[in-house]
Amino acid sequence: MRGIETDITHIRHQILKEVAKVAFESSGDASINDKIEAIPYKITPGDQPRFRESIYRERAIAAERVRLAMGLSLRPEDKPVHVTSGLRESNISDKYYEPPLMQVIPSACDMCEHNVYEVSDMCRGCVAHPCTKVCPKGAISIVKGKSYIDRDKCISCGKCKAICPYDAIAKKVRPCAKACGINAISSDSMGRAHIDPDKCVSCGQCMVSCPFGAIADKSQIFQLIRAIKAGDEVVAEVAPAIVGQFGADVRLWKIKSALLDLGFKEVYEVALGADIGAITEAHHYVSEVKTGKLPFLLTSCCPSWSMIAKRTLKDVADTVSSALTPMVATARTIKQKRPDARVVFIGPCAAKKLEAMRRTVRSDVDFVITFEELSAMFDAKGIDFSVYDKEAPVHDATGAGRGYAVAGGVAGAIEQCVNEYYPDVELDIEHVEGLAECQKMLMLAKVGKKNGCLIEGMACPGGCVAGAGTIIPIAKAQQAVKKFVGDSTTKIPAKDLEKIELP
Repeated sequence: MRGIETDITHIRHQILKEVAKVAFESSGDASINDKIEAIPYKITPGDQPRFRESIYRERAIAAERVRLAMGLSLRPEDKPVHVTSGLRESNISDKYYEPPLMQVIPSACDMCEHNVYEVSDMCRGCVAHPCTKVCPKGAISIVKGKSYIDRDKCISCGKCKAICPYDAIAKKVRPCAKACGINAISSDSMGRAHIDPDKCVSCGQCMVSCPFGAIADKSQIFQLIRAIKAGDEVVAEVAPAIVGQFGADVRLWKIKSALLDLGFKEVYEVALGADIGAITEAHHYVSEVKTGKLPFLLTSCCPSWSMIAKRTLKDVADTVSSALTPMVATARTIKQKRPDARVVFIGPCAAKKLEAMRRTVRSDVDFVITFEELSAMFDAKGIDFSVYDKEAPVHDATGAGRGYAVAGGVAGAIEQCVNEYYPDVELDIEHVEGLAECQKMLMLAKVGKKNGCLIEGMACPGGCVAGAGTIIPIAKAQQAVKKFVGDSTTKIPAKDLEKIELP
């Protein structure tokens, strides 16, 4: 469903846009409360439901989405709580997310069955009945000429599905659980999805895979807009994956100008921090791995990858690079130049919201929003890129750093740096994408199968351009980034870190 305008993506956009409009247009607490309470009625007008059996359920779901869009937690199901409850405490510019970041909206979950096999109408009642022969538990019988699976006996081995000549046996899976590569999603006592906060790494793939929109993350757009309106020195750092997100002909210069029109004081490229990371990790690889001090080196830019790596490799946690992520490296560079700035990371990634909550990062990154959330802010202010024609130059980074946005780009940037700085050093590279594949790679590394390697891991299949906060199809985003990299005047950063400065 990625990059497709569905009813779910439309509703999410509507709610984010309405919250942004309230933040931009309102002043006093009373007017804000009234307007926020009215949003569910704007989203579901009239008295006829469009998607659910009841208009009241639709509005209840919309109300929970509004709370999450304002950075608030879901309301308890057994107590009367206003949509705006807790808003005053949240209406501050230094409000961080309260975990968990990813939340299942109970009233929206359709209680999908998971890992269950069922005979469909495609069954022809064939004479061979191979499904009955291969079932190790005798769970399949013939009822009225068709195969029937006894759920109490079935162990979900899948042998019946594999043998059926008509593909008449379907495997029912929960889409969110299928998308989660680390088995963080199970079912609660009522059959609704439940996210285990101890396993979840907030990649957001479950959120974008649920066709009911039952999983959502929290947003900071309300607090961010209030900070802009309050006159704070709000500065944006934009991830390289932003190119192409707002139109094939909307280049970074146009996006920067639009951000300035929103009220940002300045805009910088996160690829600057990626350049710093590529230099640092090139040095680390040569000085640590090639000398035998470390068995291998894992890249650090993807927070979800770093989290599962540190869990999996507790005994060798120092194999995760100590290099700052591009988001943090850029933010620290900004605050060296502009110490009073409130830095906003604008990117494709939901997990960056979790990263910004860390005690060691909070002083560097004040807000994190996604491209999806930025799109709502643009719409709330009437910025339409089909007619918007202003531009503002930006030249902060090299092609190497900009390439971080696609899978393989991180390792590619480090490889370029090693080849340039240490031409006699041979580099062994592995890159992996998707949490399930990341887990496999980490297990191979743990047992010594990847010694000597530089390993890039990306939680989202396709890299950052496939993050939960992106707007366009992954393939189009990859093409846009590759062109952006190819058009870059400077291909790789200089070896000396001190030469990397903001203009």
